[in-house]
Amino acid sequence: MASTDKTSTRDRLLDAAMELFYRDGVSIGVEALCRAAGVSKRSMYQLYASKDEVLAASLERRAPEYARQLDLDPDDTRPPRARILHIFELLEQASTKDDYCGCPFLSALVELKDPGHPARAVALRAKGALTEAFRVEAERGGAHDPQLLARQLTLVFDGASARAGARAETLAGLTTTTATALLDAAGVA
Repeated sequence: MASTDKTSTRDRLLDAAMELFYRDGVSIGVEALCRAAGVSKRSMYQLYASKDEVLAASLERRAPEYARQLDLDPDDTRPPRARILHIFELLEQASTKDDYCGCPFLSALVELKDPGHPARAVALRAKGALTEAFRVEAERGGAHDPQLLARQLTLVFDGASARAGARAETLAGLTTTTATALLDAAGVA
């Protein structure tokens, strides 16, 4: 029974962390986090050595869903160009939701200045996976320089998600047309 309680406590803590860190940023205090999760600070510290570890674990937990939302399924049979553009279409759709605050991994990277922070490593892996997925698709699509195109697409994705998350820009048609121009210039048919 104790392991079920511990799992439940962990789940509540990570669920609250995912929501609060995304909505309010990484500066959320331990007390607010524990209150939102309905767990004691003692319980949190039995599971994690620090709030930093909770943040890292919450980003780890979010990573598979992030990949699914971006539709990075290797079994997808659409041509590379369509797969890449679909990611930008999904970004445009997500950005219209009232609770959209941008890319959670980019937000963590921007907020966390310590290069040794455990959550930075998780966020860098997630963003690296996106760039690598773009590179693979660019290579499959015959891009002149797949690595450069992947970096350019990631820059557009991150810039667009940051501006939309800050409510400084609406993305309708903007990111897909920008990505299309990059794909055309790179020779991706």
